Amino acid sequence: MAMDARKQRILEAIVALYANDGEPVGSGLLANYFDMALSSATLRNEMAALTKLGLLEQPHTSAGRVPSAQGYRYYLDHLIDAPKSGTLPEKDRRRIDELFAAMDAEPEKLVPAATRCLADMTGCAAAATTPQAPDLCIAHFEVVQVGRYSAAVLAVTSAGGVRTRVARVDTGLTRDDAANLAQLLNRGLTFVAPQDLSPMLMASMVLAAGQRLAPVIMAAQALVTTGPQACLEGAQYLAKMADVRQNLGTLLEIFSDNETATELIRPEGGKITATLGSDLDPAMPGACIVSKRYLAGGGLTGSVALIGSTRMEYERLLPILDYFAARMGQSMAGQGQ
Repeated sequence: MAMDARKQRILEAIVALYANDGEPVGSGLLANYFDMALSSATLRNEMAALTKLGLLEQPHTSAGRVPSAQGYRYYLDHLIDAPKSGTLPEKDRRRIDELFAAMDAEPEKLVPAATRCLADMTGCAAAATTPQAPDLCIAHFEVVQVGRYSAAVLAVTSAGGVRTRVARVDTGLTRDDAANLAQLLNRGLTFVAPQDLSPMLMASMVLAAGQRLAPVIMAAQALVTTGPQACLEGAQYLAKMADVRQNLGTLLEIFSDNETATELIRPEGGKITATLGSDLDPAMPGACIVSKRYLAGGGLTGSVALIGSTRMEYERLLPILDYFAARMGQSMAGQGQ
């Protein structure tokens, strides 16, 4: 049985109506939605056909229909066009612009702040990663004495970002130690790809610095190998969603590992990507993740995503996600408004 244009419109309408109140959608409600352009009898026949196709389900206690996992998959793959920025209401656009105008553009600060704002604005959980590029490396190191027993290692990336890590030196640290360490790090660890940090190279760095200053060398090594950092905000919104809250523990466990979390919200190409929780391993039935890539300039890219129920209001939320992704990239690239 083929999916003609009318069946597609009916499936799209049922997804939208079911998102509103979570109640099964009957033919009478659908007829009102279409302003009586289609009769209830016609709609019942089409809903029966969509059920036979596996795109709708009929709960035992109701004559109405709800989208099945297969129905959501079809909807997300075929019926959602890439959201255009023009579909975002002007008041939402202004609100997002005002939020970003008040944020620090440093990626490590902007990403969690923007993710928190996205969650609060949408009522879903939100996630994002700091930007990364395949050839990103450290271009310059500074070592700053912080008190008598600590050193702050600052690393400037080849894209102009700044990473920091504090190392404790139990035997104490002098300004001369800090200056000498900076010279050593700039000679040995700048423009080195993470995969080229061999045990032999690190052993030679520790030998040159001296064992007592090894914690500073290890801190620098961590800065070189740091990948994108993933953050999750708004988990409390998932706790309020009856069909999603059982997945909260799994989700929090995933976000305890940066690599796994980054892969979870990585979109395919430049378009918004939707992933149903039932398609994941481990499965998170009832959940859906929609993600978008942002471009931060200099070849840097990251991901931003919404995590919520499969019956989230896609038509309202996807333009918000799309514009957030654009503004995140613009802010990091120094393009401002």
